[in-house]
Amino acid sequence: MILGLCSAFLCISHEQKSMDVEEYVRRRISGCADEKTLQKNLTDRILEIKDVKRSYADVFSQAVIDEVKNTLGLKGDFFEFEPAQVKMGEFGVGSRGQGDFFAHRQIARIIGKTSASVGVDEMDDAGAVCAEGKYIICTVDGMHSRLSDYPFLAGFHVTRATLRDTYVMGAKPVMLFSDIHVADDGDVAKIFDYTAGITTVGEAMNVPLVTGSTLRIGGDMVLGSRLTGCVGAVGVAEHLTARKATKAGDVILMSEGAGGGTIATAAIYSGFPEVVEHTINLNFLMACETLMKSDIFSRIHAMTDVTNGGLRGDVYEMAETADCRIVIDESATTTLVEPHVREMLEKLEIDYLGVSLDALLIVAPPDAAAEICRIVQTAGVRMHPVGYVETGKPESVLVMDGKECDFTPRFRESAYTPVKKVVDKDSRNFEAMKEGVLHAAEAAIKKKERVLKKLLKI
Repeated sequence: MILGLCSAFLCISHEQKSMDVEEYVRRRISGCADEKTLQKNLTDRILEIKDVKRSYADVFSQAVIDEVKNTLGLKGDFFEFEPAQVKMGEFGVGSRGQGDFFAHRQIARIIGKTSASVGVDEMDDAGAVCAEGKYIICTVDGMHSRLSDYPFLAGFHVTRATLRDTYVMGAKPVMLFSDIHVADDGDVAKIFDYTAGITTVGEAMNVPLVTGSTLRIGGDMVLGSRLTGCVGAVGVAEHLTARKATKAGDVILMSEGAGGGTIATAAIYSGFPEVVEHTINLNFLMACETLMKSDIFSRIHAMTDVTNGGLRGDVYEMAETADCRIVIDESATTTLVEPHVREMLEKLEIDYLGVSLDALLIVAPPDAAAEICRIVQTAGVRMHPVGYVETGKPESVLVMDGKECDFTPRFRESAYTPVKKVVDKDSRNFEAMKEGVLHAAEAAIKKKERVLKKLLKI
């Protein structure tokens, strides 16, 4: 397994390396490594990464070993978890495909049924609760992991993503919050550049960034400069446009998309940096703003953005949530990919139907379709019908050359970087992995129940 061989020693860029020293020590102690040899080897690796004196690295290495040794043998609910024996990467968690969707449905099971108007079990873009006659919407998105060395792009695209998820629930965003984590050797300027990316979108859409958190990844235990984080949004709605409102007889409308963090990453790491500029726009957000100010907005049943595994993933999730059959006409979708982005995807042989395009999908009655497209066009964004909804078993279907084809998500989203193309070719048996994941989810549910009983003294 390519992903299964995740090392504690990873290259971030040509000059900067990263290392989780705690994981390094844990793995070797569990393998019965000689402590003196372990301490020397860890010191050597620290000196490869950090410009410090050997005397400091020696003491630091021993301190890490001592801390890890103090944790050995801890038992009980607060110190142990039931392993799935399945790694994140090999199951495709975060890769917006079958494994990712399956894992998220287990998360929904652990959370359970709540009083939310739109809960996580509906696999929507955001959650909603009712308060004083209105809906409060909350959502959060993680920045693209490969944009660590490009903080402004990371901040810009994750903010646009979380605002998209707010708008497609029918909500007007009212505030943003952020979380930034930079590894121990990362330049402090990364925080500032990332925040500038966030507030560029926020100020353009008049949505303030009001709070957040800034931490180091792993504290002292992760060496390197890796940046990660998320941005969330809160909005207010009167008319929800959640996926569950999709009905048989509706039509599916789609806007032109130029992509966001995923397309920017594909461009950067595949030698097409000039394409990145085409991802820097507010088209989706402005289209939603324009729709929400119009009379036609109340006719819209559901909205979503083409992100999770591309059109393949989002349409599949919509069909599952709304318990209906969705048919997409492939010939109608090809012209809705921004030309420069489409040219790059074609040259790289990346399936545009399985990658995040950040296009707007709208589900509405047929007699409202023309007016919706017209309103969106006034915001300078192209949109037209690409499919329809009908009764039948929950499934997504793609029509190509007049024939219906399977349109279910693949194990992972389209491989959009050279590394992903390597990883995409190697995986364990999916059904066998699912058993381990289900077992671990069940164990987590039982643990939650045990701790709740103690807390509530049931």
